[in-house]
Amino acid sequence: MHIVPLPAFNDNYIWLMHNGRHAVAVDPGDAGPVQDFIAQHGLTLAAILITHHHHDHIGGIAALAGDAPVYGPARESIAGVTTRLVEGDTVSIDALGVSFGVLDIPGHTAGHIAYLAPGTLFCGDTLFSAGCGRLFDGTAAQLFASLTKLAALPDDTQVYCTHEYTLANLAFASAAEPHNPARDAWLETCRRLRSNGQPTLPTTIGREKAVNPFLRVAQASVAAGLTAHLGSAPADAQGRFTRLREWKNTF
Repeated sequence: MHIVPLPAFNDNYIWLMHNGRHAVAVDPGDAGPVQDFIAQHGLTLAAILITHHHHDHIGGIAALAGDAPVYGPARESIAGVTTRLVEGDTVSIDALGVSFGVLDIPGHTAGHIAYLAPGTLFCGDTLFSAGCGRLFDGTAAQLFASLTKLAALPDDTQVYCTHEYTLANLAFASAAEPHNPARDAWLETCRRLRSNGQPTLPTTIGREKAVNPFLRVAQASVAAGLTAHLGSAPADAQGRFTRLREWKNTF
C-alpha cells in the first residue's frame, strides 16, 4: 500500500492511498490533483473518505465520485456522501484490502470523524504536527476530549493530517513551552524537510506526545509557559488546553 500527499490550495494535502491498481482519496477539496495522479498512474478510484464538512476537504467530491462510494460523518450535512458514519462503524475497501474503524473526534467541527487502520490515522483538521485545529462549530471541551482519545493510540501510529502547518505550529509551541529539546530537534528536521520541498507529514502519535503542547497540557513545562504569558494557568488540564487554544488564535 502506498500513501502519497497531493498538494492542493496553499497548504492542504489530499492523501491518496493506492496499490498500483485502485485508489482511495481522503478529503479531496480539489478534484484536479487526484484526477491527474490517477490518470498518470492508471488507477481506478475505489472510494472517497471525508472527515468533515469544510469546503477545502469536500470540494472535489462531485467531480470525482462517479460510481465510487463516498464515506463521511453522519453528524454533518455533506452533499455527495453516500454512507454516513459514526464511531464504531467500519469502512472496508475490498479493492485495496484495507478496513478502517471510525472515531468521533469533534471540536474543530461538531461532527468531525477520523479513519483508523492499524498503524494509520487520517484525522483531518483535529490534530496537526505540533498543533490542533481551530474551533469552528465544536467546543474546547470536545476538542480536548478528541485529542485525548487520539493520544491514547499506539505511539507508532502514523498521523496523516491535512495541512502543512508544522513550522508555524512549532513557532507557537516554542512560545508555549520554551524548554523542550525534543521539540527543538523536530523543528530542525522540519526546516530541512521544507527547505528541500518535502512534507513534514505524516507525523506519529509518539512524536506528537513529545512535541505538541496541546497534547502536553498536563506537563508542568506547559503550565509554566501559560503562566509566563497569562500571569497564571488553570490547575486542570482541560482548562489549560482551553487557554492555550485561545492564545494560539491570536499568536
